[in-house]
Amino acid sequence: MSNKGTQSISVYGAGSWGTALALQLARNNINVLLWDFNPKYIAAYQSARENIHFLAGIPFPDTLQCTDKLEDCIQHSNNQLIVVPSHGFRHLLKQLKPQLSPQHNIVWATKGLEVGTGKLLHEVFNEEIQDKAIPYGLVSGPTFALEVARGLPTAMTVATTMPELSRRTANAFQSDNFRVYTSDDILGVELGGAIKNVLAIAAGISDGLGFGANARTAIITRGLAEIIRLGESMGAKPETIMGLAGLGDLVLTCTDNQSRNRQLGLALGKGQKTKEALKTIGQAVEGAKSSSCIELLAQRANVEMPICSEVHRIVHQNLEPKIAVKALLSRHTRSEF
Repeated sequence: MSNKGTQSISVYGAGSWGTALALQLARNNINVLLWDFNPKYIAAYQSARENIHFLAGIPFPDTLQCTDKLEDCIQHSNNQLIVVPSHGFRHLLKQLKPQLSPQHNIVWATKGLEVGTGKLLHEVFNEEIQDKAIPYGLVSGPTFALEVARGLPTAMTVATTMPELSRRTANAFQSDNFRVYTSDDILGVELGGAIKNVLAIAAGISDGLGFGANARTAIITRGLAEIIRLGESMGAKPETIMGLAGLGDLVLTCTDNQSRNRQLGLALGKGQKTKEALKTIGQAVEGAKSSSCIELLAQRANVEMPICSEVHRIVHQNLEPKIAVKALLSRHTRSEF
């Protein structure tokens, strides 16, 4: 990614988050080509000059164009930004790989882990693209798509394998209302972005049950302890977990109803079943998928993550939320630290 005004970027994924990031880049005078697999949707966006399904009423700048052809995106730019849901991450990499060269770089804004394997996305990337010697990284942090799309003040973190790529990525997004911090802790940024989604479901369940601010705050605080424990066991930096990509994103998604993960939790707390609630939300809810993956990671690392475990049981095993709460509250007394 190079300097604003001379740059082009291809963005994969025209959901609310992908479109919001494309808008931010395009407003910085960067030529953006936004891809989606659905030709009907992408043609409608190009014609209406806005994302009529997820961000209606927010116009596209002239520097933002749309396509449903992957080859157009590869040819458009050496700078690739992936914003597809985690379950489509590996498949997209497989599609892109034949056309990639060492001149390309790939950054993703996808949050979550690979369903079934529990692998972090940088592990998936290395399995699929390792022989291409392509620099990579990710962006994460406390960012709701609608607020980014509207140009409201926002801060986030970028972590990559190369300091120069981090600097250029930060510069591409940076503006008067958008602050970007850099990091070299890809693992910590990934863990924060994945686990906070599961904890946001927990916070939503608590509020859906009517348990109030005390319980929500306890979930956030003890949830942070779970992220720290797992992060330390895997080699993440504590300061990353306490920063924008960890604590910042956790507070955001646990406390505001713009969070789809919190919306799922609210629905579950009010008695809806997972499948019904997900259908009502109508967009990807990463925490629902990630909860089983976090369970796998915790088992492999021999780390206790009781809140995440109970969310997994509620979402995937139809455990009654009140029974999960009782299980958490009846745990043995122990030191906080």
